[in-house]
Amino acid sequence: AGGGSAHRTRSAMASLTLPPAPPNPRQDAIDLHKAFKGFGCDSTTVSNILSHRDSMQRGYIQQEYKTMYSEELSHRISSELSGNHKKALSLWILDPAGRDATVLKEALSAESLDLKAATDIICSRTPSQLQIMKQTYYAKFGTYLEHDISQQASGDHQKILLAYVGIPRYEGPEVDPTIVTHDAKDLYKAGEKKLGTDEKTFIRIFTERSWAHMAAVASAYRHMYDRSLQKRL
Repeated sequence: AGGGSAHRTRSAMASLTLPPAPPNPRQDAIDLHKAFKGFGCDSTTVSNILSHRDSMQRGYIQQEYKTMYSEELSHRISSELSGNHKKALSLWILDPAGRDATVLKEALSAESLDLKAATDIICSRTPSQLQIMKQTYYAKFGTYLEHDISQQASGDHQKILLAYVGIPRYEGPEVDPTIVTHDAKDLYKAGEKKLGTDEKTFIRIFTERSWAHMAAVASAYRHMYDRSLQKRL
């Protein structure tokens, strides 16, 4: 019996695979530099390296590249690649806040205005993510995100975007059932029970409450009025 147990243990151990060694950012930087050199860029190698590294690893690669070659990796990518390939990799090497800031800047530029893209980013980030992204936006572009929103958006759309980036919100999972019920009633009064819509109430509640709270409000709204809050919006 003991021999059988030992055999099973050896068999199980033989089937185990060790995780691959973590990538060496210095070697990645060297390989990227080689891919950039010569006649034409080896874009396949560049893509294979960067697409298989996580955000932290890509950050280390950029540090090593700048240290070794006195050049920003992002600048080299911009000069060597073109089209959608360049755009995709230029965004991919950024950290999340940098990527959001870059996409927002383009979305809020008069030449390529895309308020839907700007809204998708702003309204899907937590308050702490928005805070970091706002700092990154100013550091990269020398202008405040709020200023660009004010320049390119208008009316209630402008108000809700400015409120989202300017009002701190609770991020935890806890909700107060009393406030949830009160908000559901206020939204009903401001919308379906009223001729027209009281946008101020909608903006106030949606920009001041946490995601967990709003999920509870949507559930309470359906329970109280047998209607979907999302469809009402």
